[in-house]
Amino acid sequence: MSITAAEVNKLRKQTGAGMMDCKKALTESEGDFDKAIEILRKKGQKIAAKRGDNEIGEGAVLASTNEDGTRGCIISLNCETDFVAKNSDYVSLTQSILDIAVSSNAADKDALLAQAHPTGVSVGEEITNQMGRLGERIEISRYEQVNGDVVVAYIHPGNRLSTLVAFNGAVDAQVGKDVAMQAAAMAPIALDETSIAQGDIDKELEIGKELAIKEGKPAEMAENIAKGRLKKWFREVTLVHQAFIKNNKQSVADYVKEAGGGDRAITGFSRVSLD
Repeated sequence: MSITAAEVNKLRKQTGAGMMDCKKALTESEGDFDKAIEILRKKGQKIAAKRGDNEIGEGAVLASTNEDGTRGCIISLNCETDFVAKNSDYVSLTQSILDIAVSSNAADKDALLAQAHPTGVSVGEEITNQMGRLGERIEISRYEQVNGDVVVAYIHPGNRLSTLVAFNGAVDAQVGKDVAMQAAAMAPIALDETSIAQGDIDKELEIGKELAIKEGKPAEMAENIAKGRLKKWFREVTLVHQAFIKNNKQSVADYVKEAGGGDRAITGFSRVSLD
């Protein structure tokens, strides 16, 4: 039977699939739209099964907050190639999932995948459908949430890195951006030393002690040297203790406190990157 361009375009708008895929699906279904949609979905499922072990090191990482700025989310939607990742439709897909994450308060990735997508299927099903359209494995690799009195989101140019930072009260927009960019640029692993696992702290102490002994320091002195090196490590890897990138003579915590009149502090953060 003859499939018109208008029918193909209608199916394309409804599913987001490519023109040729839509035409093939309509031809196979003999013009039945419901069957054509099912054919396209099955194609996505086949792609998902076939490419299930493929590396997904590319993608888009986006962040946003709710309307009152008390909750933020980061989504990392990964794919196989930067060709797909840089496509505006792919970024729009990531944004649509992020919007659902923010509005739904989904507790975790599984809950997010079960949420309804604007296309009429679940988020998980829509991702599978997009695999059929794009021919690549697609997966939400990270879904992070941060809550606070005020949460600021930052997306680094290129959509490969995003951060969220929470404060214990209102902050100037520039202060919020500065701290969010600090988290992006300096890649802290924790908010402060209390947020680091004791096992990691013990490991750093042991490394510092062994290094001091190798340098010829006596054992009793090596332990104190290791403690000093641990404090230096805290200043390097914790957000509040890092040197502020715009003024390395003050810590990030001191910058926030000074800008907020003495009572403002960072209460949480998240950083997600493809690199």
